[in-house]
Amino acid sequence: MIALLLALGSSLAYGCADFLGGLGARKAHVLRTVMVAAPASLAVELLLWPVLGASFSAAALGWGAASGVASAAAFALLYRTLAIGPMNVLSPVTALVSAALPVCVGLLQGEHLGMAGLLGLPLALVAVVLVSAGHGAGSARPSRTALLLALGAGAAIALQLVFLHQAPAGSGVAPLIIGRAVSSAVTLSAAGILHRRLGPEKPAYALSAAAGVLDSLANLLFLLAARSGDLTVVAVITALYPAGTVLLARCVLAERIHRGQVAGLGTAAVAVGLLALT
Repeated sequence: MIALLLALGSSLAYGCADFLGGLGARKAHVLRTVMVAAPASLAVELLLWPVLGASFSAAALGWGAASGVASAAAFALLYRTLAIGPMNVLSPVTALVSAALPVCVGLLQGEHLGMAGLLGLPLALVAVVLVSAGHGAGSARPSRTALLLALGAGAAIALQLVFLHQAPAGSGVAPLIIGRAVSSAVTLSAAGILHRRLGPEKPAYALSAAAGVLDSLANLLFLLAARSGDLTVVAVITALYPAGTVLLARCVLAERIHRGQVAGLGTAAVAVGLLALT
Protein backbone atom coordinates (compact mmCIF):
# COMPACT_ATOMS: atom_id res chain seq x y z
CA MET A 1 0.00 0.00 0.00
CA ILE A 2 2.90 2.36 0.76
CA ALA A 3 4.42 1.59 -2.63
CA LEU A 4 1.09 2.32 -4.31
CA LEU A 5 0.75 5.70 -2.59
CA LEU A 6 4.35 6.61 -3.46
CA ALA A 7 3.73 5.63 -7.10
CA LEU A 8 0.57 7.77 -7.18
CA GLY A 9 2.59 10.68 -5.79
CA SER A 10 5.25 10.11 -8.44
CA SER A 11 2.60 10.04 -11.17
CA LEU A 12 1.07 13.29 -9.93
CA ALA A 13 4.46 15.00 -9.68
CA TYR A 14 5.43 13.88 -13.20
CA GLY A 15 2.11 15.19 -14.54
CA CYS A 16 2.56 18.57 -12.82
CA ALA A 17 6.16 18.81 -14.03
CA ASP A 18 5.09 18.13 -17.62
CA PHE A 19 2.34 20.74 -17.35
CA LEU A 20 4.66 23.46 -16.02
CA GLY A 21 7.41 22.50 -18.44
CA GLY A 22 4.94 22.69 -21.31
CA LEU A 23 3.86 26.17 -20.25
CA GLY A 24 7.48 27.24 -20.01
CA ALA A 25 8.27 25.85 -23.45
CA ARG A 26 5.54 28.08 -24.93
CA LYS A 27 7.58 31.14 -23.97
CA ALA A 28 10.96 30.00 -25.27
CA HIS A 29 12.70 27.10 -26.97
CA VAL A 30 12.27 23.87 -25.04
CA LEU A 31 16.03 23.53 -24.56
CA ARG A 32 16.11 26.89 -22.81
CA THR A 33 13.46 25.57 -20.46
CA VAL A 34 15.52 22.46 -19.75
CA MET A 35 18.64 24.56 -19.17
CA VAL A 36 16.83 26.00 -16.12
CA ALA A 37 14.92 22.88 -15.08
CA ALA A 38 17.90 20.52 -15.08
CA PRO A 39 20.10 22.46 -12.61
CA ALA A 40 17.07 23.09 -10.37
CA SER A 41 16.33 19.37 -10.32
CA LEU A 42 19.94 18.49 -9.57
CA ALA A 43 20.02 21.05 -6.75
CA VAL A 44 17.01 19.38 -5.08
CA GLU A 45 18.65 15.97 -5.23
CA LEU A 46 21.86 17.36 -3.75
CA LEU A 47 19.85 18.89 -0.91
CA LEU A 48 18.27 15.47 -0.27
CA TRP A 49 21.71 13.86 0.02
CA PRO A 50 22.31 14.66 3.72
CA VAL A 51 18.69 13.78 4.57
CA LEU A 52 18.33 10.44 2.77
CA GLY A 53 21.98 9.54 2.34
CA ALA A 54 23.85 8.35 -0.72
CA SER A 55 26.21 5.45 -1.29
CA PHE A 56 28.21 5.86 -4.49
CA SER A 57 29.04 2.22 -5.09
CA ALA A 58 30.01 0.95 -8.52
CA ALA A 59 26.51 -0.43 -9.07
CA ALA A 60 24.85 2.84 -8.03
CA LEU A 61 27.15 4.80 -10.34
CA GLY A 62 26.57 2.45 -13.25
CA TRP A 63 22.78 2.20 -12.99
CA GLY A 64 22.48 5.91 -12.21
CA ALA A 65 24.54 6.86 -15.27
CA ALA A 66 22.50 4.48 -17.42
CA SER A 67 19.27 6.09 -16.21
CA GLY A 68 20.72 9.52 -17.05
CA VAL A 69 21.57 8.49 -20.60
CA ALA A 70 18.10 6.98 -21.02
CA SER A 71 16.52 10.18 -19.67
CA ALA A 72 18.46 12.32 -22.14
CA ALA A 73 17.52 9.97 -24.99
CA ALA A 74 13.86 10.12 -23.96
CA PHE A 75 13.94 13.90 -24.06
CA ALA A 76 15.55 14.00 -27.52
CA LEU A 77 13.13 11.44 -28.97
CA LEU A 78 10.08 13.13 -27.45
CA TYR A 79 11.19 16.49 -28.81
CA ARG A 80 11.63 15.07 -32.30
CA THR A 81 8.30 13.25 -32.07
CA LEU A 82 6.58 16.48 -31.06
CA ALA A 83 8.05 18.19 -34.10
CA ILE A 84 6.69 15.53 -36.48
CA GLY A 85 3.31 14.78 -34.83
CA PRO A 86 0.46 14.15 -34.59
CA MET A 87 0.94 13.99 -30.83
CA ASN A 88 -2.68 13.06 -30.10
CA VAL A 89 -1.87 9.75 -31.80
CA LEU A 90 1.75 9.33 -30.77
CA SER A 91 1.43 10.29 -27.09
CA PRO A 92 -0.65 7.19 -26.19
CA VAL A 93 1.92 5.02 -27.97
CA THR A 94 4.74 6.54 -25.94
CA ALA A 95 2.82 6.25 -22.67
CA LEU A 96 1.81 2.63 -23.30
CA VAL A 97 5.35 1.52 -24.13
CA SER A 98 6.76 3.36 -21.11
CA ALA A 99 4.32 1.42 -18.90
CA ALA A 100 4.39 -1.98 -20.60
CA LEU A 101 8.16 -2.55 -20.75
CA PRO A 102 8.79 -2.20 -16.99
CA VAL A 103 5.79 -4.48 -16.37
CA CYS A 104 7.39 -7.12 -18.58
CA VAL A 105 10.73 -6.72 -16.77
CA GLY A 106 9.04 -7.11 -13.40
CA LEU A 107 7.21 -10.25 -14.46
CA LEU A 108 10.39 -11.74 -15.95
CA GLN A 109 12.16 -11.08 -12.64
CA GLY A 110 9.61 -13.28 -10.89
CA GLU A 111 7.07 -10.80 -9.56
CA HIS A 112 3.56 -12.26 -9.12
CA LEU A 113 0.15 -10.62 -9.01
CA GLY A 114 -3.04 -11.78 -7.34
CA MET A 115 -6.39 -11.96 -9.11
CA ALA A 116 -7.13 -8.29 -8.37
CA GLY A 117 -3.76 -7.31 -9.82
CA LEU A 118 -4.31 -9.40 -12.94
CA LEU A 119 -7.54 -7.46 -13.52
CA GLY A 120 -6.16 -4.06 -12.52
CA LEU A 121 -2.98 -4.21 -14.58
CA PRO A 122 -4.57 -4.34 -18.06
CA LEU A 123 -7.16 -1.77 -16.95
CA ALA A 124 -4.35 0.57 -15.93
CA LEU A 125 -2.65 0.13 -19.32
CA VAL A 126 -5.95 0.95 -21.05
CA ALA A 127 -6.31 4.02 -18.81
CA VAL A 128 -2.81 5.20 -19.77
CA VAL A 129 -3.79 5.18 -23.45
CA LEU A 130 -7.19 6.81 -22.95
CA VAL A 131 -5.97 9.60 -20.67
CA SER A 132 -2.97 10.51 -22.85
CA ALA A 133 -4.98 10.57 -26.11
CA GLY A 134 -6.23 13.95 -27.22
CA HIS A 135 -9.38 14.89 -29.15
CA GLY A 136 -9.71 13.12 -32.47
CA ALA A 137 -6.93 10.64 -31.72
CA GLY A 138 -7.90 8.53 -34.70
CA SER A 139 -8.24 11.37 -37.21
CA ALA A 140 -4.65 11.43 -38.43
CA ARG A 141 -2.19 8.69 -39.28
CA PRO A 142 1.43 9.17 -38.20
CA SER A 143 4.31 8.42 -40.53
CA ARG A 144 6.44 5.34 -39.98
CA THR A 145 9.30 7.55 -38.77
CA ALA A 146 7.09 9.33 -36.24
CA LEU A 147 5.74 6.02 -34.94
CA LEU A 148 9.24 4.63 -34.53
CA LEU A 149 10.30 7.78 -32.66
CA ALA A 150 7.29 7.48 -30.34
CA LEU A 151 8.14 3.84 -29.65
CA GLY A 152 11.75 4.84 -29.00
CA ALA A 153 10.70 7.62 -26.62
CA GLY A 154 8.50 5.23 -24.65
CA ALA A 155 11.29 2.66 -24.50
CA ALA A 156 13.77 5.28 -23.28
CA ILE A 157 11.39 6.40 -20.52
CA ALA A 158 10.84 2.77 -19.55
CA LEU A 159 14.57 2.08 -19.45
CA GLN A 160 15.12 5.07 -17.19
CA LEU A 161 12.64 3.63 -14.69
CA VAL A 162 14.04 0.09 -14.98
CA PHE A 163 17.62 1.29 -14.48
CA LEU A 164 16.64 3.25 -11.37
CA HIS A 165 14.89 0.15 -10.05
CA GLN A 166 18.04 -1.94 -10.58
CA ALA A 167 20.20 0.37 -8.45
CA PRO A 168 21.09 -1.05 -5.01
CA ALA A 169 18.42 -0.48 -2.37
CA GLY A 170 20.98 0.90 0.07
CA SER A 171 22.38 3.51 -2.31
CA GLY A 172 20.07 6.30 -1.14
CA VAL A 173 19.71 9.10 -3.66
CA ALA A 174 23.05 8.36 -5.35
CA PRO A 175 21.44 6.94 -8.54
CA LEU A 176 19.26 10.06 -8.84
CA ILE A 177 22.21 12.42 -8.42
CA ILE A 178 24.37 10.57 -10.94
CA GLY A 179 21.50 10.19 -13.39
CA ARG A 180 20.55 13.84 -13.20
CA ALA A 181 24.16 14.95 -13.57
CA VAL A 182 24.60 12.80 -16.69
CA SER A 183 21.30 13.82 -18.30
CA SER A 184 21.98 17.50 -17.49
CA ALA A 185 25.44 17.31 -19.03
CA VAL A 186 24.06 15.71 -22.20
CA THR A 187 21.20 18.19 -22.49
CA LEU A 188 23.32 21.27 -21.78
CA SER A 189 25.90 20.08 -24.30
CA ALA A 190 23.15 19.77 -26.90
CA ALA A 191 21.95 23.26 -26.04
CA GLY A 192 25.48 24.59 -26.49
CA ILE A 193 25.83 22.93 -29.88
CA LEU A 194 22.42 24.18 -31.05
CA HIS A 195 22.57 27.61 -29.37
CA ARG A 196 22.11 29.47 -32.68
CA ARG A 197 18.78 27.72 -33.20
CA LEU A 198 17.37 28.47 -29.76
CA GLY A 199 16.14 31.97 -30.57
CA PRO A 200 16.43 35.14 -28.48
CA GLU A 201 13.46 34.48 -26.16
CA LYS A 202 14.25 34.13 -22.48
CA PRO A 203 12.88 31.11 -20.62
CA ALA A 204 10.15 31.34 -18.00
CA TYR A 205 12.55 30.92 -15.09
CA ALA A 206 9.97 30.27 -12.34
CA LEU A 207 7.94 27.77 -14.38
CA SER A 208 11.05 25.98 -15.63
CA ALA A 209 12.62 25.74 -12.17
CA ALA A 210 9.34 24.48 -10.67
CA ALA A 211 9.13 21.82 -13.38
CA GLY A 212 12.65 20.69 -12.54
CA VAL A 213 11.89 20.51 -8.81
CA LEU A 214 8.73 18.47 -9.43
CA ASP A 215 10.53 16.14 -11.83
CA SER A 216 13.17 15.50 -9.17
CA LEU A 217 10.44 14.80 -6.60
CA ALA A 218 8.75 12.41 -9.05
CA ASN A 219 11.99 10.49 -9.58
CA LEU A 220 12.53 10.24 -5.82
CA LEU A 221 9.00 8.96 -5.16
CA PHE A 222 9.33 6.40 -7.96
CA LEU A 223 12.64 5.17 -6.56
CA LEU A 224 11.17 4.80 -3.06
CA ALA A 225 8.07 3.08 -4.46
CA ALA A 226 10.12 0.64 -6.52
CA ARG A 227 12.22 -0.22 -3.47
CA SER A 228 9.18 -0.97 -1.34
CA GLY A 229 6.92 -2.67 -3.90
CA ASP A 230 6.78 -4.54 -7.20
CA LEU A 231 8.07 -2.82 -10.33
CA THR A 232 5.09 -4.31 -12.18
CA VAL A 233 2.59 -2.28 -10.15
CA VAL A 234 4.71 0.80 -9.48
CA ALA A 235 5.62 1.38 -13.15
CA VAL A 236 2.05 1.19 -14.46
CA ILE A 237 0.73 3.50 -11.74
CA THR A 238 3.53 5.99 -12.42
CA ALA A 239 2.69 5.89 -16.14
CA LEU A 240 -0.71 7.41 -15.34
CA TYR A 241 1.04 10.82 -15.14
CA PRO A 242 -0.95 12.23 -18.11
CA ALA A 243 -3.98 12.30 -15.79
CA GLY A 244 -2.33 15.01 -13.68
CA THR A 245 -1.49 17.03 -16.77
CA VAL A 246 -5.03 16.75 -18.10
CA LEU A 247 -6.61 17.81 -14.81
CA LEU A 248 -4.25 20.79 -14.41
CA ALA A 249 -4.95 21.88 -17.97
CA ARG A 250 -8.65 21.77 -17.15
CA CYS A 251 -8.32 23.72 -13.90
CA VAL A 252 -5.70 26.29 -14.95
CA LEU A 253 -6.22 26.70 -18.70
CA ALA A 254 -9.91 25.73 -18.85
CA GLU A 255 -9.10 23.15 -21.50
CA ARG A 256 -11.86 20.71 -22.31
CA ILE A 257 -11.56 17.12 -21.13
CA HIS A 258 -12.82 14.87 -23.91
CA ARG A 259 -15.01 11.82 -23.45
CA GLY A 260 -12.17 9.38 -23.98
CA GLN A 261 -10.08 11.10 -21.32
CA VAL A 262 -12.99 11.08 -18.86
CA ALA A 263 -13.35 7.36 -19.49
CA GLY A 264 -9.61 7.01 -18.96
CA LEU A 265 -9.75 8.82 -15.61
CA GLY A 266 -12.57 6.55 -14.46
CA THR A 267 -10.73 3.45 -15.67
CA ALA A 268 -7.61 4.62 -13.85
CA ALA A 269 -9.54 4.98 -10.60
CA VAL A 270 -10.90 1.44 -10.90
CA ALA A 271 -7.45 0.07 -11.82
CA VAL A 272 -5.77 1.76 -8.86
CA GLY A 273 -8.42 0.34 -6.55
CA LEU A 274 -7.84 -3.18 -7.85
CA LEU A 275 -4.05 -2.84 -7.65
CA ALA A 276 -4.41 -1.63 -4.06
CA LEU A 277 -5.96 -5.01 -3.26
CA THR A 278 -2.97 -6.91 -4.69
